[in-house]
Amino acid sequence: MRFRHPDGSTVHLAYCTNVHPAENLDGVLAQLRDHCEPVRRRLGTECLAIGLWLARDAVGALSTDPAALRGLRTELDRRGLEVVTLNGFPYQGFGAEEVEHRVYRPDWTDPERLRYTSDLAGLLARLLPSDVAEGTISTLPPAWRTGSDETAAATAHTALTELARRLDWLESETGRSIRIALEPEPGCAVETTADSFGPLAALPGHRFGLCLNTCHLAASFEEPEAALAALERTGIAVSKVRLSAALYAGDPRDPAVRSALAALDEPRFLHQTRARAAGTLHGTDGLGQALARGVLPDAVHWRAHFHVPLHAPPAPPLSSTLEVLVETLTVLVGGPRPVTRRLEVETYTWRALPPGLRPRARTQLTDGIAAELTLARDLLTDLGLKELP
Repeated sequence: MRFRHPDGSTVHLAYCTNVHPAENLDGVLAQLRDHCEPVRRRLGTECLAIGLWLARDAVGALSTDPAALRGLRTELDRRGLEVVTLNGFPYQGFGAEEVEHRVYRPDWTDPERLRYTSDLAGLLARLLPSDVAEGTISTLPPAWRTGSDETAAATAHTALTELARRLDWLESETGRSIRIALEPEPGCAVETTADSFGPLAALPGHRFGLCLNTCHLAASFEEPEAALAALERTGIAVSKVRLSAALYAGDPRDPAVRSALAALDEPRFLHQTRARAAGTLHGTDGLGQALARGVLPDAVHWRAHFHVPLHAPPAPPLSSTLEVLVETLTVLVGGPRPVTRRLEVETYTWRALPPGLRPRARTQLTDGIAAELTLARDLLTDLGLKELP
């Protein structure tokens, strides 16, 4: 969906297709047919933006076969879909029964990450709508924390600098500018917006910015207004924003709260859990670890990296950090000019919910995603943006 900001610029609202993972091109085409177009129809909009996730095998097929790429572009147009951003964080296997740390591999110390992202950029330059000159690709920042040292950071910097060179060449060939958005995430070498200052400041600003994920922002107990003000002072662009909500547990000492959290402890994804006490941030890499007595302070509330559907917070005694999303969005697009023009709803944990809350049919998932986008649309119009036909 497209929105007109009061300053006249266009803001795109998409949803990320990693909620329906596919490993090959046939799977991607099935996503467009079975999920993306039905969501668009449910919303009643003529054109829906999607944050497309393409796994390595799909990228390989599209990069080596111009006819396949033309076919994908034709399918997007036919189904009323457009692509202005790609999710380049997961490499493959995002639909596996156990993802956890695999989502961080290969990282930016591995040449394969550079190859994959370069190929994504080439595809996005050719998938962008004819009236859009710039696209964004979100990616990991730049590795999981384990084994991250000065040597690894230098290797990642070299790879990212080479990527900038390739993107400059791509723009000279296609006339399309692609910007890479590093996405801070709890547990990574770059966990917060403040952690990104050094790595991003050392990279070409016309090619690199930040992917701000409001779930990650909340889970790390960052204050949106302060974080965004610091980014502005350092000159780091917010190239893309993922609209998502983290899990909130108000009183971890309450047995009912602990029982509700335990019901959400599942093996597919990491659910990094954080607590802040006396100005210090404490954390674990999973809900199960957090629930072990004495690991996290329990006299304060907890926040967990569990992407909660925007319109459907968990039942009491749990909740979500939707208010952090609202505050962030207000700062981003509620002012005289938008700080970013790429917004993307990302709730990939629908299938990780307890069985009683999980969509049992395709239409239920369609309804849920459409409801999330409707909430985001309402927030934007409340801030003075106007939806475009």
